[in-house]
Amino acid sequence: MGELFWNKVAGVVLATVLAVLAIMELGHLLVPSHAAHELTAENTAYPVDWAAIGAGASTEVIVEGPTDYGLVLAAADIGAGERAARRCAACHTFDQGGANGVGPNLWGVVGTDIASRDGFSYSAALQSLDGAWTYEALDAFIENPSSYASGTAMSYRGLGNDDTRLELIAYMRSLADNPMPLPAPLPVDLPAEAVEDAMGSMDEAADDMAEQAQQETEGGE
Repeated sequence: MGELFWNKVAGVVLATVLAVLAIMELGHLLVPSHAAHELTAENTAYPVDWAAIGAGASTEVIVEGPTDYGLVLAAADIGAGERAARRCAACHTFDQGGANGVGPNLWGVVGTDIASRDGFSYSAALQSLDGAWTYEALDAFIENPSSYASGTAMSYRGLGNDDTRLELIAYMRSLADNPMPLPAPLPVDLPAEAVEDAMGSMDEAADDMAEQAQQETEGGE
């Protein structure tokens, strides 16, 4: 096989590629393609139930309310929180009277002032924070330390799992002679219709009681 043979092979391959490209381009010209947001009843090849598709799409934004610490911490698994605390053991101790390590000892920390553990040198970021380690403050700090206290020396990136984080806080709360009281559960916001129904029922009950009292009074006379 000489050089001329391979030139023929290359020519056939090139011609085949060009033919495929030409067929694809012809297909695009005959049947235009559309992006998903451009599809309509006029440019789809098969019947589509557009009403059903529209009903399935939702633009509702779900807004989460505040964390009900009184409810979730009372139900949290303290044993699971103790297991979660093991990942903190490289820097913190949890036993009463335990020594400070890379981080401060955490016995009785819940409810105490921020950056107040004796004998530990806190970063300027934590020293600049006012207030106490409330449940809400601990929740935010453990979730993302650098976001809650920008410039903190704590290198831990944070505990993103909400359930595990609250279990850890419940365990930390238990590490005290007198654990910090849990807040009262948040009130339940009833729909306006439910409130109106309840008020209507109360009014009806009051009317019935007044009518019954009047009948008993008249009967006694």
